[in-house]
Amino acid sequence: MGKHRILILGGTTEARQLAAALALRTDCDILLSLAGRTAEPIAQPVPSRSGGFGGSDGLAGFLEAENFDLLIDATHPFAARISHNAEIAAGSTGIAFFALRRSAWKQQPGDLWTCVRSIPEAVTALGAAPKRVFLAIGRQEVFHFEHAPQHQYLIRSVDPVLPQLGVPDARYLLATGPFEEAAERALLTGNRIDVIVAKNSGGTATYGKIAAARALGIPVIMVERQQPDDVRTVETVKDALGLVDHLLSPAMKRGV
Repeated sequence: MGKHRILILGGTTEARQLAAALALRTDCDILLSLAGRTAEPIAQPVPSRSGGFGGSDGLAGFLEAENFDLLIDATHPFAARISHNAEIAAGSTGIAFFALRRSAWKQQPGDLWTCVRSIPEAVTALGAAPKRVFLAIGRQEVFHFEHAPQHQYLIRSVDPVLPQLGVPDARYLLATGPFEEAAERALLTGNRIDVIVAKNSGGTATYGKIAAARALGIPVIMVERQQPDDVRTVETVKDALGLVDHLLSPAMKRGV
């Protein structure tokens, strides 16, 4: 019997860990797909490709042409478009499908969160009065804050923000996590930050700023996830490996 072909839509630590674990199996053939937005992606433990598929139809065609047996969406919790396309492509092809999505952060006592559904809502939530704002949302949607030029911005991203923000006062910090709470406290106090804008990414790598904000009493405008509710989802790599076994087992039995 041939190997089970698995396409992992990745770009997260969990995707890399899952791919590495599946690579140890002799019955699986893994391809990890990356969005291609990071200039220098870290090395992956399995064969990988970079770039989009051309929407849900393109992804469906790729799945069928390459004879994949299983599709796993392990993209970033805010990669809503590719997640939506994956759900449609899996439905149209009938391929087995699930999402690996780390659990969201939960508000703790002392957290001063204002929860919003989108980046434009976050811009509005900053209010009219000028503030020193720490933007920790990546670089893709920073341009929305041009609608609030009265604020001073400190913008942290992995890759440069291009073009830079068309506001009077914006500074840029290139950095890759994980970010420890103590260092985040120093960053927030050193820059006299009044408010943080963050995405509820979950996980530990970028939680330091949330813990630091709680300790310092700094408000956080938290952009919540907008993911489909009807997709089968697991939260850990361990659970993902168990579900792979479950989904592939009927095929294994047929091949005996």
